Amino acid sequence: MSVITIKIGALEYLTAQGITAPHCFTTRFGGVSEGYLDSLNIGIHRGDTWENVLKNYEILGNALGFDTKNVILSHQTHTDIVLAVGKKELGAGLYAQELPECDGLVTNEPGAALVIFTADCTPILLHDPVTGAVGTAHAGWRGTAAAIAAKTVEAMVRHFGSKPEDIQAAIGPNIGQCCFQTDGDVPDAMLSAFGRQAESFIRSEGDKFYVNLKEINALVLRQAGVRQIDISTDCTACQSSRFWSHRITGGLRGSQGAVIVCKGGEK
Repeated sequence: MSVITIKIGALEYLTAQGITAPHCFTTRFGGVSEGYLDSLNIGIHRGDTWENVLKNYEILGNALGFDTKNVILSHQTHTDIVLAVGKKELGAGLYAQELPECDGLVTNEPGAALVIFTADCTPILLHDPVTGAVGTAHAGWRGTAAAIAAKTVEAMVRHFGSKPEDIQAAIGPNIGQCCFQTDGDVPDAMLSAFGRQAESFIRSEGDKFYVNLKEINALVLRQAGVRQIDISTDCTACQSSRFWSHRITGGLRGSQGAVIVCKGGEK
């Protein structure tokens, strides 16, 4: 299976062929935001108007089949905190008060659309077709080292009875190893967390390092028992006209992200 591009008019997003729940990894294309936020900004704290952000969610909702009143937006602070959410959290961050800080969300509430935001960090989507539970995680390098991907899987197991081997996973566009140049703190964190298993995903050039966060997160998911993982090949920095890259823009940017909709399971 692979991650493919879908175009509906001006709207462009990516989907993983192995995930059977409605979902997407968004790009910059297909929304109504203007200026440096042009055009599908889904972030609520990037200087956009609420009306523009709402319209962008309506565009995505029409494409994926969700009601904007059912979105649940993460409140990201580069943690490894995963929240289980349900009916009372519907609308959080868009129509209702923001959630407590979290970089991962899980739910089995039919109709709920979980949202995380990225602009170089790694977006991860999870779906259990048996229980219907879904999850999503924002994995910056700190969250990657803290195994937030595995903790999101564990939350689905704990709260909804999911089995890791049933879970469909996808890793979306992020800053690729080609562009993720770091000092020693990032590889040190990966080696401390994962030992020699991380070595093949770290390349050194002089006193700098290039780290493959997609593959390290895939390693984390496999260690958690997930067998099916689709991985995007797209780099947000290489394709900064298509995706927002925090490094390329210096922070003057909108947010893309990932959305997954809970539709219920086989039970």
